[in-house]
Amino acid sequence: LQIGLEKTSMIDQPTAPKPRDPRALNAYRHGLTGQIHFATPAEQAAYEKHCRGYLESLAPVGPVETDLAQSIAVDRWRLKRAAAIENSTFAMGLATGEANPDGNPEIEASFAQARVWLDDGKNLQLLALYEHRIHSHVDKNMKMLRQLQQDRNAALEQAAEEVALLTQLAESKGETYDVERDFPLESLPPQFVFSTPEIARLAAHRRRLAEAKTQSSAPRKAFRQAA
Repeated sequence: LQIGLEKTSMIDQPTAPKPRDPRALNAYRHGLTGQIHFATPAEQAAYEKHCRGYLESLAPVGPVETDLAQSIAVDRWRLKRAAAIENSTFAMGLATGEANPDGNPEIEASFAQARVWLDDGKNLQLLALYEHRIHSHVDKNMKMLRQLQQDRNAALEQAAEEVALLTQLAESKGETYDVERDFPLESLPPQFVFSTPEIARLAAHRRRLAEAKTQSSAPRKAFRQAA
């Protein structure tokens, strides 16, 4: 009976969970790309921080610009990884290199780097080609993103100018120009993402700015005429 109780108590005792291996991979689906990524928790956190920084800096608007900005962020991450692989390759050579007879650590480091280049030169050249192609891809996507942003801002400026002129015309006739009611949104390009209140706010800002410039330049003209 005592033996049975001892066995029962041993079975009932909770086992402590095994510590998680920091090298274990997490699988997660990226919210922007929809693709599944495998990474360690630390690498995943660094990757997400890296992408957030680029998206905040590039300030994309709409799905097309966001997709280009995300591609740029991913490619920049790949460039960082390529540089890390190159550094790790040379570090492995330093760790496994043979000591030279003089025992000088600087000479050992130089010899080790030379051995790595001789042994893994082809792979390092492929890595350099890999980096060059990623750089080209980043430049291409950056130009496309900047062009889209320029076109979007130009369309907003044109719409605001039209609203300002139409508002001025309506006021000269004693009428009221309602942007939400009177402005034809179908005249805007398909990729236009701004709302009519945003257009009206920019148009009002431009009118006030023009009035301020007129008032600030009037005293100067009067002073010049008096002189």
